[in-house]
Amino acid sequence: MIRIVSDAAEKSGIARRILEALPEWFGIPEARESYISEAADEITVVSEEGGRPNGFLCLKETGKDTVELAVMGVLKECHRNGIGTALFQAAKAIAVEKGYSFLQVKTVQPGRYEEYDRTNLFYLSLGFKEFEVFPTLWDEQNPCQIYVMSL
Repeated sequence: MIRIVSDAAEKSGIARRILEALPEWFGIPEARESYISEAADEITVVSEEGGRPNGFLCLKETGKDTVELAVMGVLKECHRNGIGTALFQAAKAIAVEKGYSFLQVKTVQPGRYEEYDRTNLFYLSLGFKEFEVFPTLWDEQNPCQIYVMSL
């Protein structure tokens, strides 16, 4: 089941439970804590099975016409079951409904880490297009790949 969460504490709690279970992607404590605290103020979509969250996605406005897929996580045991795609489709529908023209997402440039190579392929499969790489936005070991999508 996919639902929108409006309670700030619930958003942060769900983000914490899922991101802490994904150290391969969210192993930098400062970055993880930032995602968790920012989730409270973002549009949050959650996937649940048996009343327990197994994935979530947050959208953050980055401009008058643009919204960012700020953070997304799906428990590893639930990967490749369509949960990420379902979360994305729900979030995309919200972005369209709110009148945004573009959706963007940032991740680590392909070719750096196996986990992020899979993440990049996932975003490309959703229809995102390569926009730009910022080699030092985060740090030299993690060049920032930005993907965009017209809504």
